[in-house]
Amino acid sequence: MELVILNNNGKETGRKLKLDKSVFGIEPNDHAIYLDVKQHLANKRQGTHKTKERAEIVGSTRKIKKQKGTGTARAGSIKNPLFRGGGRVFGPTPRDYSQKVNKKVKRLARKSALSIKAKEKSIVILEDFQMDAPQTSGYIKVLDALGISDKKSLLVLGEPNNNVYLSSRNLKHSKVITNSELNTYQITNATSIVLFESAVAEIESILNKV
Repeated sequence: MELVILNNNGKETGRKLKLDKSVFGIEPNDHAIYLDVKQHLANKRQGTHKTKERAEIVGSTRKIKKQKGTGTARAGSIKNPLFRGGGRVFGPTPRDYSQKVNKKVKRLARKSALSIKAKEKSIVILEDFQMDAPQTSGYIKVLDALGISDKKSLLVLGEPNNNVYLSSRNLKHSKVITNSELNTYQITNATSIVLFESAVAEIESILNKV
């Protein structure tokens, strides 16, 4: 598969880039994508939720009323979960939600997600460019030129570019990352994938590791 390389004005440069079929043209594995996305979302959970159980409530241990003759159910402690301010039964406790997915499965998932985007013609190859200073309006002009300003976009850099990153940070529907940070969730969550020309070779190298 060959894609035309565009400049930051949205014009064709007259050059084309051939994408590796082993990364951008495989038969997608939906289950691998599911496992990788599920792991990513699970690992983002803090797991710091906590409620006090009966033994952790501070209060008197005195029997609050006599056992018989009241006409109501017997009650032995103000910490009883049935009472207001009592402990919670089987409440949430801190836990680790992180999951494990093998490296080969994660690579397959990213290849599958990229192959789906390539098949949908949602990948754009952009000639590397620099910004003199962080400027959100300048970054929006690039998105407008590519026709994706109204879409959820993911721009993948070949190497860290602080000005481009800072220019996009204030935009809700656009995210800028480097090729080493690329993951399946970000690929599937974006409507359009914009790859810097220098990032493609690195992505193919990372995903073709044995």
